[in-house]
Amino acid sequence: MINIAIDGPVGAGKSTIARECARRLGYIYVDTGALYRAIGLYCIENDSQPTASLSQISLSLDIAGGVQRVWLNGRDVSGDIRTPGASMMASAVSAVPEVRAFLLDLQRSLARKNDCIMDGRDIGTVILPDADVKIFLTAKPEIRARRRFDELTAKGQNVIFADVLAELNQRDYNDSHRTFAPLKQAEDAVLLDTSALDFAGSVAAVIAIINQKRQ
Repeated sequence: MINIAIDGPVGAGKSTIARECARRLGYIYVDTGALYRAIGLYCIENDSQPTASLSQISLSLDIAGGVQRVWLNGRDVSGDIRTPGASMMASAVSAVPEVRAFLLDLQRSLARKNDCIMDGRDIGTVILPDADVKIFLTAKPEIRARRRFDELTAKGQNVIFADVLAELNQRDYNDSHRTFAPLKQAEDAVLLDTSALDFAGSVAAVIAIINQKRQ
C-alpha cells in the first residue's frame, strides 16, 4: 500500500487539494478532520462531553462516486459537520487523548487496506509515521481565512470575515499548543506554502512532490 500524509493548519486547503490529488492518482482520500467534526457534532447535539460520548458513538467512512461520506450512528452527516460550530468543537475534542485513541485504529486500518492520501493535523507525526510521502501544507493566516470565508459564503452561510479570521487564529493556537499530538511539521515532511498558488497550482505542486519522493 502507498500512504501519503498531508498535515497543516485549518484553512490550508488540505481537504480539497488532497481529494483532487487522490482522484488523479487513483488513491482513496481520507479526511480525518471529518471524524473529529462528527464527534464534535454528536457532543453539540447531545450536550455531552467527548469522553462520556465515545461509548455511544459509531463512526464509519465510505466513498461514493469519489466522494467521502461520514456516517455517525448510521446517519450520513457529511453536510452537517461543515458548520463553524462543528469546526470549533472539532478543535476542542481533538485535544482529548481518549478521542484520538478512539480514532487511531480506524484511521490506520484505512491506510493498511488502501492506497490513500490522508490529511489532518498529526498524520505524519502520529497516525502514519512511516508514510511513504509526508507534506506539511500551509498558507498565511489571512489567506487561509479568506479561502474559508469564500467557501462558507458559497454554501450560503452568513459569516463575517473578521470572525472567520479570529476563529482560525484560535484554532491554530489550540491545535499547536495541545499537550497530546499537537499540530507540527514532521521532521521528514516537505513544507509547501500555497499562499501564492491557486487551487490548480497547489494540486500540481503536491503531485510533483509525491512523484519526486516516490522515484
